[in-house]
Amino acid sequence: MNPKAEIADIIRLYGSDFYLQHNVLDYHKRVLNALENCRTAALGGHVERCDACGEIRISYNSCRNRFCPKCQGSQRNRWISSRLSEVLDCTYFHTVFTIPVCLNSFCLRYPKEMYNLLFKSSKDTLVCFGRDKQYLGAEIGCIGILHTWGQQMDLHPHIHYIVPGGGIDSEGNWRHTRSEGKYLFPVKALSTVFRGRFVALLKHFLHSKGIEFTAELRHALYKNDWVVYAEHPFGGAVQVIEYLGRYTHKIAISNHRIQSISDGKVVFNYKDYGDGGKVKTMTLSALEFLRRFCMHILPKGLRKIRYYGFLASRNKNRLRELQIKMRVAKLKREPEPEAELKKDAIVYIRPDFKVRSCPCCGRGEMHVIMRFGAHAPPSSDMLTVLNNRDFNNIFH
Repeated sequence: MNPKAEIADIIRLYGSDFYLQHNVLDYHKRVLNALENCRTAALGGHVERCDACGEIRISYNSCRNRFCPKCQGSQRNRWISSRLSEVLDCTYFHTVFTIPVCLNSFCLRYPKEMYNLLFKSSKDTLVCFGRDKQYLGAEIGCIGILHTWGQQMDLHPHIHYIVPGGGIDSEGNWRHTRSEGKYLFPVKALSTVFRGRFVALLKHFLHSKGIEFTAELRHALYKNDWVVYAEHPFGGAVQVIEYLGRYTHKIAISNHRIQSISDGKVVFNYKDYGDGGKVKTMTLSALEFLRRFCMHILPKGLRKIRYYGFLASRNKNRLRELQIKMRVAKLKREPEPEAELKKDAIVYIRPDFKVRSCPCCGRGEMHVIMRFGAHAPPSSDMLTVLNNRDFNNIFH
């Protein structure tokens, strides 16, 4: 189902006013420009032709920006495909670490530093509990995914962790959690240790910036328990992979949540978790919508997905050895998306490339036969030549 409206439409209609009325960072402008031009003539495109019925289709290129709602589907599928080779024969847990609202001002001013503190303190907390013999006594692995938004696009920094239910002991053997798979670690204990570690790192950071750690801030940080949420364990490997896909490449809001754009207002859907998860609508001015969206554009170079312990990239061989001990069959990876083609005027697809079914006849497959640059769609004469050409010898 096509969305009623898109973020690109909002940028196109109100971007200029937003830049005039707000002090927008240059990097944010580049991101918004990429989203505005995604899959338009501004980025160029390619021509595809069906090898069965000869149907010709013109497609514009994607921006591939990590904050673009149109580009995340393929990125998510590619990421999930690569995770298939890392599944273990154990239960998996989903744990979420959240920092209190009183820290939002620091997150807006120092996003890179604050989100790095959030990653480090939450990861260290999980590792600490894993090494504690009272809970596990082993080295754990985990995948952390940073989200910075709530359903209303307000600032709500938190990290989702996917954690295998066990770890590798000092002898290199797998050790399951001692909770019989019911929970990973006690949530209240996790919350207390996480808060202590984060506050210690925060004090050091503020001191380095010449900012006083005031009594008011300390009171705000300690007056309530910090939220650490833990879901029930997953089932098998398939459920783990599917669940990961919900979180890895999300952005602040998808196009399908946007209901309308008119008279300088944007109406979108959101879930009210304080009211049983009911779906409601919210109306914001277009400029406020763009301001909130920009709050969730992460600093350039900041990694939003991180791998720790035996799931880190440097431990691939160690992970495979563990899979062999567990007698885990190496899952077959899905074919990679179509490889990038050279930017020649006309390029012929090799037969080993992944292709897509023809939307016209359903029997043939679409092949890229030509690429064109920005603001330069192919002429009707060129399309006529391409359409009349015999490609059978190339495709078969």
